[in-house]
Amino acid sequence: MAELGLASRREADEWIGKGWVKVNGRVAEMGMQVTPDVRIEIDKQAQGQQAKQVTVLINKPLGLVSGQAEDGHEPAITLVQPQNRWAEDNARFFFHPSQLKSLVPAGRLDIDSTGLLVLTQDGRVARQLIGEDAVMEKEYLVRVMYTGVLNAAAANSAAATYAAAPGASARMAQAAQQPRPGQVTQLSRIDDDDPVSQDVQSVFPADKLGLLRHGLKLDGQALQPAKVEWQNPEQLRFVLLEGKKRQIRRMCEQVGLKVVGLKRVRIGKVMLGNLPVGQWRYLAPHERF
Repeated sequence: MAELGLASRREADEWIGKGWVKVNGRVAEMGMQVTPDVRIEIDKQAQGQQAKQVTVLINKPLGLVSGQAEDGHEPAITLVQPQNRWAEDNARFFFHPSQLKSLVPAGRLDIDSTGLLVLTQDGRVARQLIGEDAVMEKEYLVRVMYTGVLNAAAANSAAATYAAAPGASARMAQAAQQPRPGQVTQLSRIDDDDPVSQDVQSVFPADKLGLLRHGLKLDGQALQPAKVEWQNPEQLRFVLLEGKKRQIRRMCEQVGLKVVGLKRVRIGKVMLGNLPVGQWRYLAPHERF
């Protein structure tokens, strides 16, 4: 049932236990072995239960974590309240506190990153986005500076990247300071209206851009090919098929770039669009990742 996309494994177990599943007209039993050509029927009660499950899209701001609260930082789910629902959300759902039950992140977004975060009650969506066999494009806009310092340590440790400081005042002069090899510095937040420090595209070597696309390793494993292009002279557009911890920051630091701003703008076919920072909307019934 899970492989056919009918339900999550947990849902399938629950429905079978309640007698809501039939195989070739016979009520299914737990652990029952079936062949690929069987006819599986789902009771309307199960279908109705599934229809009530919601998936929520959040434009996560800096300073919130994706999942459980940690180190004094609030989780993104705290934003899912009526007052934060996007006024232009036209999905025909009414908010109810029960929707917060079992609403979990389908993937993560670092505390110092912004943009599209998916929370879902639907195991089918979670499997599609983060299942073992999931293959889903994720697109990011990444503002960078060229330091010229190749931070090889970032290949083997996420802790070797430059830590960001969510909520810090945005001063490009601080961000522009060039680190010594091996030095870990804090980034200042970079806002959209801040002046840029330099034309990074003009000074960044073409062969290093090629490495970002294919040829780097993290934690001893070769990374899958990525689409990496210049969006503007200070910003790169990344499209990845995988999501290792702090992957983009670690990739950039291996080729002498320092990430000073990172926003996820797309997962699969679902775009962040005009959803304001700190607000959320429902995934509409017609939308598919």
